Amino acid sequence: MTTTNDSAWRILVVDDEPGYLDLIHDMLCDRYTVSTAGDGEEALALVEGGLCPDLVVSDIEMPRLDGYGLLARLRQRPATGATPVIFLTSHNSPADETAGLAAGAADFISRPVNVSVLLARVGTQLKLLATTRSLQQQAAALEAQVRERTAQIERRAEEVRIAQESTIFALTSLAETRDNETGMHIRRVERYVRALVEVLKDDPHYAAELADPQGRDWLAKAAPLHDIGKVGIPDAILLKPGKLNAEEWEVMRQHPAIGERALVASTADVEAPGGQGGLADGGSRFMRYAREIAGAHHEKWDGSGYPRGLAGEAIPLAARLMAVADVYDALISRRPYKDPLPHAVAVDMICEQGGRHFDPAVIAAFRRCAPEFARAADELPDDEMPPRQLEAG
Repeated sequence: MTTTNDSAWRILVVDDEPGYLDLIHDMLCDRYTVSTAGDGEEALALVEGGLCPDLVVSDIEMPRLDGYGLLARLRQRPATGATPVIFLTSHNSPADETAGLAAGAADFISRPVNVSVLLARVGTQLKLLATTRSLQQQAAALEAQVRERTAQIERRAEEVRIAQESTIFALTSLAETRDNETGMHIRRVERYVRALVEVLKDDPHYAAELADPQGRDWLAKAAPLHDIGKVGIPDAILLKPGKLNAEEWEVMRQHPAIGERALVASTADVEAPGGQGGLADGGSRFMRYAREIAGAHHEKWDGSGYPRGLAGEAIPLAARLMAVADVYDALISRRPYKDPLPHAVAVDMICEQGGRHFDPAVIAAFRRCAPEFARAADELPDDEMPPRQLEAG
């Protein structure tokens, strides 16, 4: 039996005593939409038939399916899993009330029922339900806003990533056009540096600095910009086929400082103090690594390098990695003034310079990943160089 009025609240009353069922119905029907069932099984049939009550008022002792069984079955259904249930029973001892609440009932009303008490208890549960639903709606709306904002941020991040990748490509292409070395050289050194950081990240001394996979990726991607400063070297010196004289060599030694200044100037307008600039964090880190590599990859561990004569860990780690990659590639590459050295010979020569030219920790990493250096050299040969056989070492 169902009685409908203007209220949107739906209440299901369950009791196996017809007289008491009608009494509770009459107490509630002036305020709410009320449906009734003679026991738990009949109540479940109504629910399975599409009824979705906001509140259930149920007797406990009933044939076929009692109040506890009805409550348990309602909790198993997604549509009624959170529906509040008020137990209405003549068992009114504290133990009975405790058992009912422990079973998951929202409230416990003893018979005989006072209409004012019933309406007050029902009203309290419906107000609580209204508040809960309002909070759920607000949470859903907030979640939708967060999803939309996250999508906007992801779209912006992708735009920034594309811009950063385009900038990297443009800068490395510029480096290629001005260098007398080949385009494959800058691709190989990126592979070399990537191999070094993947090994060196396991060194406890460098683990914190190299812990972030994205940071390691930016460091490797910055390697091709090591000689970007050569754009400022006159063609007569940069493209000279033979060895440079002392005066020309002094000019050539200026290219690290030129490259560093150019990269600093390129980001001065978009990197505000305190990190609040236009570059995303990845782009900012990339440009920092690029500046360090360009400006310090010719420094030496013992302080005898250029342009500043930095020594030890005063040389940025990115530049120390690049130094090994650059020297290795110079040794195994053909130049107008020299033949390429075999991989094993190049490895031995570099390792002998640990503690003098190179950071000993970087040399230790180089020993471990030297086979990857050889693979990169074989897979990315210069056009004029036939591919070499992979050598051990």
